[in-house]
Amino acid sequence: MLRLCSLITLFLLLSCSAAGSKHGHDEPHDLVRSSCAHASYPAVCLRTLSSFKGAAETPRDLAQAAVNVSLSRASKVSAYLSQVSSDVNKGKSTNKRERLALSDCVEQISDSVEDLSKTLNELKHLKGDTFSWQMSNAETWVSSALTDEDTCLDGFEDVDSKVKSDVKRKIGNVARVTSNALYMLTRLDESRERPRLMP
Repeated sequence: MLRLCSLITLFLLLSCSAAGSKHGHDEPHDLVRSSCAHASYPAVCLRTLSSFKGAAETPRDLAQAAVNVSLSRASKVSAYLSQVSSDVNKGKSTNKRERLALSDCVEQISDSVEDLSKTLNELKHLKGDTFSWQMSNAETWVSSALTDEDTCLDGFEDVDSKVKSDVKRKIGNVARVTSNALYMLTRLDESRERPRLMP
């Protein structure tokens, strides 16, 4: 009888442990899902943040992950644009609008990368007494990055060239994740996490 009671107790303990482990494992994903529900691009948000390396367990984690995704993509597109612009100039393209649009775009996305880098650094050093000021900076920088990306897209509106579709697709992808990053920053600014951010 004693042995049976011991086995039942052991079973119950293992069951509770497994349930707790499963619940803990699901929590980060639940946070991502609930946070992405009202993002500018929910499907993109869920896909990029669910697959992001490292569990996002707080609004701050999510904001950093979202900015990280945006920065990574913007950096890759920046390198792509620089290469395309260089190739077009070496080929001495007669399409003046294409050259001008690419040149402007290279500068704009470079500025976008810089703004996103500053944002990520700010998020890594949030403090309770300067939280509002730091969040204002972060939101301003990401808004500026998004404006740069939109301006780059606008520059290709009247351009008829082979690279136009590729550039617009790549910049569009970056703009979507940047828009989602801005949304996550807004959520963080409005969250109740502020009291836990100590100097």
